[in-house]
Amino acid sequence: MSFAYGGNDVSNAIDPLATALSILQKRANGTEIIIPHYVLAWGGFGIIEGIMMWGYRVIATIGKKITELTPARGFATEFAAASIILFASKLGLPISATHTLVGTIMGVGFARGLNSVRAKTMREIVTS
Repeated sequence: MSFAYGGNDVSNAIDPLATALSILQKRANGTEIIIPHYVLAWGGFGIIEGIMMWGYRVIATIGKKITELTPARGFATEFAAASIILFASKLGLPISATHTLVGTIMGVGFARGLNSVRAKTMREIVTS
């Protein structure tokens, strides 16, 4: 899953900045944008900062508050999310790894029954 996160989330985080820099520096070449290495570093540091500030809350919500996860269910959600993210990345689709993981956790919960997913937590996620 970490490979899928790194390959997808950094690119989603830096895309607006990289596009703006390419336009301003007139380095855009058709559909290909040349991304400087320092922009990639900014994206990585931005993700690290976000994890340090709010990561513990996101991890607690995803891991414990949506539905009950066992090791087998956890593996199923991680494998499904990583597969979806890698497939979407191969197609060039920008998707959120966190939203994908929440969706796979909901899927595992719904497989156990509609009442297995906590509706209150889902409302909080949607409204946040």
